[in-house]
This record gives sequence, C-alpha cells and structure tokens, in this order.
Amino acid sequence: EVQLVESGGGSVQAGGSLRLSCSASGFTIDRFNMGWFRQAPDNECALVSLLNRDGRTYYADSVKGRFTISQDNAKSTLYLEMNTLKPEDTAVYYCAADPSLASGTECWDSIYWGQGTQVTVSS
Repeated sequence: EVQLVESGGGSVQAGGSLRLSCSASGFTIDRFNMGWFRQAPDNECALVSLLNRDGRTYYADSVKGRFTISQDNAKSTLYLEMNTLKPEDTAVYYCAADPSLASGTECWDSIYWGQGTQVTVSS
C-alpha cells in the first residue's frame, strides 16, 4: 500500500522556522519527482517546491530563499525546511509524488498525496 505521511507542522510566530517531513512507503521515492503543495485558508492551492529525480529543484517565488527541499532516500523521507516564516505561509501543506510532477502541475493532479499537515504563522 502506498502511503505519504506528513509531519512537523504547527503554530509559530512570524520569523520562526519549521521542518516538515513526508514519510513514504509502498514505492521508491528516488524514482519519483517529489513535491510540496499548500492550500491556504481561502482554499487557493499551489505548488511550493519540487525535487526532481535528477536533483533539480523548483521553488515558488514566494518561498525562494526561505524554504529548502531535500530528501533522504535511505529513509524514504522528503523534507521541507521553512525559515523566516510569514503569516501568508499559513496553509495545509501536502506532500505529493508523481513521475511527471513538474512546476506546472496543478493541485491534486499527482498520483500520490499525503493527508496534509497544518502550518499556522501568527504575526
């Protein structure tokens, strides 16, 4: 059974940091493009960051320089290090996996999704 399980969300003040983890099982993550999406309180959903199988990364303009995506293949875990958090980063963050995941991928179009983890940033 394929599973993606996110963890690490929480409530922080603006300027703080969080590290999200996505534990994958049932498939080999280094054969997939892996990414993080987020759905804001107004339900707008967007790709935050992407890590391709070849190691290339993508970041939304709104998080460049503040967020870092990485993965540990031995642990089958994807990470999102989030620094200098802003109130506008408040959202439910979802881990996604798909061999075709790309910067233009729409929300919910990936093969595998996690259940999401809430991140709340207060001013």
